[in-house]
Amino acid sequence: MDQGPVKKAKTLPASARVFIAIVALSGCLSVSYGLANWTPRDPLQFLVYGMMALLTSVWKVALPGMHGTISANFVYVLLGIVDLGLGETLVVGIVSVLFQCTWKTKTKTNISKILFNVTSGACAIVCAHAVFYWPVLETIRMQEPIRLCLAAIVYFLANTGSIAIVIGLSEKRSIAGIWRTCYFWSFPYYLVGAACAESLRLMNYLLGWQTTLVILPIIYFIYRSYSLYMSRLETEKEQVETQRKHAEEMASLHLRTIEALALAIEAKDQTTHDHLRRVQIYCLEIARELGLDENTKQALVAASLLHDIGKLAVPEHIISKPGKLTPEEFEKMKIHPIVGAEILERVQFPYPVAPIVRSHHEKWNGTGYPDGLKGEEIPMAARILSTVDCLDALASDRQYRRALPLDEAMAVVKRERGKSFDPRVVDILAGHYHEWEPKARVQKMDWFRLSTDVKVERGMEPASGFELSRPLPQVVEKERPVEFLDRIAEARQEAQTLFEMAQDLVNSLSLHETLSVMAVRLKRLVPHDSFAIFIREGKEVACEFAIGDESRLFSSLRIPIGQGLSGWVVENKSSILNGTSRSRAT
Repeated sequence: MDQGPVKKAKTLPASARVFIAIVALSGCLSVSYGLANWTPRDPLQFLVYGMMALLTSVWKVALPGMHGTISANFVYVLLGIVDLGLGETLVVGIVSVLFQCTWKTKTKTNISKILFNVTSGACAIVCAHAVFYWPVLETIRMQEPIRLCLAAIVYFLANTGSIAIVIGLSEKRSIAGIWRTCYFWSFPYYLVGAACAESLRLMNYLLGWQTTLVILPIIYFIYRSYSLYMSRLETEKEQVETQRKHAEEMASLHLRTIEALALAIEAKDQTTHDHLRRVQIYCLEIARELGLDENTKQALVAASLLHDIGKLAVPEHIISKPGKLTPEEFEKMKIHPIVGAEILERVQFPYPVAPIVRSHHEKWNGTGYPDGLKGEEIPMAARILSTVDCLDALASDRQYRRALPLDEAMAVVKRERGKSFDPRVVDILAGHYHEWEPKARVQKMDWFRLSTDVKVERGMEPASGFELSRPLPQVVEKERPVEFLDRIAEARQEAQTLFEMAQDLVNSLSLHETLSVMAVRLKRLVPHDSFAIFIREGKEVACEFAIGDESRLFSSLRIPIGQGLSGWVVENKSSILNGTSRSRAT
């Protein structure tokens, strides 16, 4: 067998260099002992065995996953153990191994590799010879074929074991794992070689050693069989590797699809990013605690990112509404699990994401939507997602309320144990949420914000022109005068908008709902990115309602009267137009 250190000796770890030195010293001592006790029997037979070993060493088979090779020359090593002396057998083995490591090699052979292969081969020959002629085996009159089989096993273990050790030490890998993966498969090959050697020995005994030449075609047949077998293994390995790469590409594609869809959700709801991070981590940890299979975990990770994708079909004024929903608005909101599942079914994920998204608003007692599933009818992953989603929603800022402290949010979830949520899931979450929360805060998702706030300088107006009620100031002043009829049309549009707003305000049930309707309607008259209403509270003004960009920032503001633009407006009871930021403060 030809296989040695992958690296150069200078770059090997100290432990590998020490082992190589020990093997080299042992091999040199073995050769010295064999040559010192040279007992020639038949020089012509020795010469023929040597030539046959050289010839068979050319018939090499590449080892799977390694740079080494294996050849049939060990058959003549085993035959030499039986018919020749130790010194002659060592010469036959060493010369054939040396020829194998240098003849038409695919990789550059260094001196340390040649030295290791030759000396480890010499040690293996001495060990096999010692076992075959072990006095204990002769005392119990063990049959020669069995002794030859034992010698072949020892030769195999000594040869492959030393190689596995030096590779393991060099690459800091498991020695047993390397031996089991790369060399154990060749064990039957050595047993077949022992059988061939015993057959040759019998033929030599009956017909003379010249019959060794007759067995050469059989050895070549064995070599070709193993060569074809290894080629087939290599082909299958390449196919498996191709399939693995394809699977990785598909997994990467699915991941990119998930990220793209999650970005689509974020484009609609700017509060989603932080929400998704906590939900994803908590869901995965609970799945691990429950011992769910890998497919379900992958599906849960995807669903934790995409469970609200159906909100793309819900009108924006309902999603961003700061107050409670009307029955009609809630009917619109209830379609988002169905729409989300339908969208994800088209993606064809390799794991069941759509059922989780469809059922993440189902309740343990059967009062959820859209299908009214109850108890164990709800997919386990959906039960996990609904519980975590509720905890995160309570612990996060919303436009209609402040975030609850995490412990208070958990207390609310506990009250719904056995009603809205699976008791097992609630118990696991309650027992570990303090442990998982730091992880959710520290871990950062591979995320980026969409360019929703970029100002595009190019493009003066759309192909169909601007709406008459909202001409750009530059176009009005520089490119064409505002016609009298245009002013009439604008006034009519404004009147229509105010009339519609008045109708909506009449039907409003609460202050927050009224302000939400006002923000949506006014955007048609006064385009804006953010809309905030401040109310005077003593010596400060506090935000009562905010919607749009940076709505959370506005919601947290408390401005002393007289400070800043808004404080000046309240103190002086007068409106102001801030031309720099293009916003109106009132």
